[in-house]
Amino acid sequence: MIPFNFEYYKPETVDEAVKLYIELNTKGKKPLYYGGGTEIISMARAYNVYTEAVIDIKGIPECNVQELRDNKLVIGSAVTLTQIAEANLFPVLGLTVQRIADHTIQDKITLGGNIAGTIIYREAVLPLLISNSEVIIGSLNGRKQVLLSDVFDGRIKLEEGEFIVNVIIDNRFLSLPYLHVKRTKSDKIDYPLITLAALKDNNRINIAFSGVCSYPFRSSLIEDYLNDKSLPANEKINNAINNIPDSILSDLAGSDSFRKFMLQRMLTEVLDKLEG
Repeated sequence: MIPFNFEYYKPETVDEAVKLYIELNTKGKKPLYYGGGTEIISMARAYNVYTEAVIDIKGIPECNVQELRDNKLVIGSAVTLTQIAEANLFPVLGLTVQRIADHTIQDKITLGGNIAGTIIYREAVLPLLISNSEVIIGSLNGRKQVLLSDVFDGRIKLEEGEFIVNVIIDNRFLSLPYLHVKRTKSDKIDYPLITLAALKDNNRINIAFSGVCSYPFRSSLIEDYLNDKSLPANEKINNAINNIPDSILSDLAGSDSFRKFMLQRMLTEVLDKLEG
């Protein structure tokens, strides 16, 4: 049970949702947008989040779409991980979300919730980064469409009152050769030691990581090293690892040295399967 009372709103349009947020925020109610609600509920129970109003975006039709339209795949932010996996319109995304949580929780976690959540792994963002995806953001000034990479730097960067409406992936990425590799401490379904997602696009490997640092990332420098055809595989991998953009995580799941060892093996697998 959530240990505090709150008001519940379910707008039917993006504009209505944003206006509600601004109005409630002005009144000091600390509103939160609500999709699947898994993180809000668990954090509220642990007294790590407080709000006097939630705005449920599942009533907005645009947030529930999952369709091919004008040579693009459009996925709404309120679409669940289960729905994405079952549709499997973007296989590397479908495979990634299948291993984010168990089936019961996948029915509740939404794409937007995973991307914008406070849990550091945010694994669903990896296939979106390597496919140069765009996002439509609802804001007080209307909708804006931007590259995800322009508003995602470890976490999504949104202004007050903004929320993700859709994710848009160009059709050409949907059928490219891909690889998803996830290593956990023990169980198949767990937070990752490391997760990576990779695509081979125009004879280059695009790759993004979660669990290596305290945030997910895609690095053009790492990609340049991995795609340098003048170097043997071991040098490519060593150069890539030596240019990780931040400190390698070290926690109860695994030390930084163990993660580094695991990353070497995973990158070897990427090159073996996608380089040829």
